[in-house]
Amino acid sequence: MKEQENIDKHFMRRCLQLASNGLLTTRPNPMVGAVIVADGRIIGEGYHVRCGETHAEVNAFAAVTPTDEALLPQATIYVSLEPCAHQGRTPPCADLIVRKGVRRVVVGCTDPFAKVQGRGIAILREAGIEVTVGVLEEECRWLNRRFFTFHQLHRPYIILKWAKTADGFLDDHGKATAISTSYTRMLVHRLRAECDAILVGRVTREREHPRLDVRHWAGPSPVSMTLSHDHGMEAVMNECVERGLLTLLVEGGRLTLKSFIEADLWDEVRVETGTVVVGDGTEAPSIPENATLRSREWQDGNLVEWYVRG
Repeated sequence: MKEQENIDKHFMRRCLQLASNGLLTTRPNPMVGAVIVADGRIIGEGYHVRCGETHAEVNAFAAVTPTDEALLPQATIYVSLEPCAHQGRTPPCADLIVRKGVRRVVVGCTDPFAKVQGRGIAILREAGIEVTVGVLEEECRWLNRRFFTFHQLHRPYIILKWAKTADGFLDDHGKATAISTSYTRMLVHRLRAECDAILVGRVTREREHPRLDVRHWAGPSPVSMTLSHDHGMEAVMNECVERGLLTLLVEGGRLTLKSFIEADLWDEVRVETGTVVVGDGTEAPSIPENATLRSREWQDGNLVEWYVRG
């Protein structure tokens, strides 16, 4: 039993590797990887490449050679997310798996999307297929945390981000100052490319005229939004849901960041601490009390810390 668990984890890790390739292209769909194994050998694998295109399971079966087709009745298909059970832009993957006649299906985690929610697993079991659920579940859920938050909480996944001086200020006596290095600035632009929308407050918009794009990274620029009296947090949340914007990156300033923290509207916090000392300025926000440090790294001389909900 322990040996089988280790085997399942091994191939599920491969699913996660494959799924992560769709980070910038699958939104608003989840990232999914699939691996088909027979006699301890991978005979087909694939991932969901782009929203509207074929799903991971379809691509994995398509990768099976004509010679290996004969092995499917004894094969196991590993999928990082429950196979879909509804007709969308593509046919249900659960029905495809049944037609292909595999012996066993291993699922990383169930799908919270209203049209799935266990239905895919039920279809497989009703067809007499052995189904194992929950292999590397935490890792699978983490990969699609933005998708899950959007569908379960009906709001975008919210990342708060700020950079502060070594003595804890966002600026130099109220004037914008460079804190990030060219390297950490590139990493911020990578983060922007991974988000669907980016938000700053009205004062930051008017004072700094930030471009809020991904000019230092390859990928799509997020939708630019401004928090103001006319466009408050509730309006922002509603707009994100209506437009299918799964992830919102909040870049400040202090009052905007503080308002999200006080409303408990956040999922991750990224804080970069530079080396410059200014003596006075706008104080950086405090880390939320219910935050847990996930990672802490020195990057090009600056300290970058990531927090998640505790």
